Amino acid sequence: MVRANGAVSLRELARVVQTSEVTVRRDVRALEAEGLLDRRHGGAVLPGGFTRESGFPQKSHLATAEKTAIADLAASLVEEGEAVVVGAGTTTQELARRLARVPGLTVVTNSLLVAQALAHANRVEVVMTGGTLRGSNYALVGSGAEQSLQGLRVSRAFLSGSGLTAERGLSTSNMLSASVDRALVQAAAEVVVLADHTKLGTDTMFQTVPTDLITRLVTDEPPAHDDRAATELQALADQGVQIAVAGASENPGGDQAPARRQQRRDVPLPGPRRGQVQGGAPGLRSASVLGEQSPGTDRARVADLRRR
Repeated sequence: MVRANGAVSLRELARVVQTSEVTVRRDVRALEAEGLLDRRHGGAVLPGGFTRESGFPQKSHLATAEKTAIADLAASLVEEGEAVVVGAGTTTQELARRLARVPGLTVVTNSLLVAQALAHANRVEVVMTGGTLRGSNYALVGSGAEQSLQGLRVSRAFLSGSGLTAERGLSTSNMLSASVDRALVQAAAEVVVLADHTKLGTDTMFQTVPTDLITRLVTDEPPAHDDRAATELQALADQGVQIAVAGASENPGGDQAPARRQQRRDVPLPGPRRGQVQGGAPGLRSASVLGEQSPGTDRARVADLRRR
């Protein structure tokens, strides 16, 4: 089961093999001694090979300029009077600071940092989930958080994570965080993933959003030498994910480094996706794609990232 899923809880193991958690815990300890798996609180995971989660102080200083550009672009998706879900993370915290300027907004979140960013916003209602506080990322997790989301419906969910690949979608390194993120996804008509280029091509233990449920990805332009990130962008676009690249730079001529500026590069969805309400929230648009274009133009935009 661990090989198939990457991780499993003791409760689930006991249910499947029809024995007590005490017995399962003893067996898991024996399997760990043989190097076949690693024990975690309440469960077991594959030994090594996956990125482990950094604490909030470390993550808050990574790719700060990229996160700011991503948050600016993601905030432009939200309109006055909407109801949205915002998950935990340093990038979503940046988004929340910008959402404070959107009047009539309702934000549902399990993140104390997101709630704090919106605490003094005029005409913005903040709804927090219940749950148990996870101190490493200041998020509410557990059954209380998941149950409070039952029956909820909003237009969009804005989520971040530890890694994003075309094969598995968005993933994180913590079992409890992944479970709450999946509940947030179920509450939304469409899912917007916020991930800077350092997370593209990175796979972590617990899947939160499979690729076919991701409506949009808001990211930054990967460096010219980052073939892995460019390859993942192309693969995600091929699977129908709409790509918006924030802070893209252009250098039509000359040898000087180009100035960074806000820009969108969009790959429109080929049609309605599972979990998306047709005719619902507006899609991403930019000046470069407002006119009539050939069907291959947008794919060429993403492919251009690889050539550069």
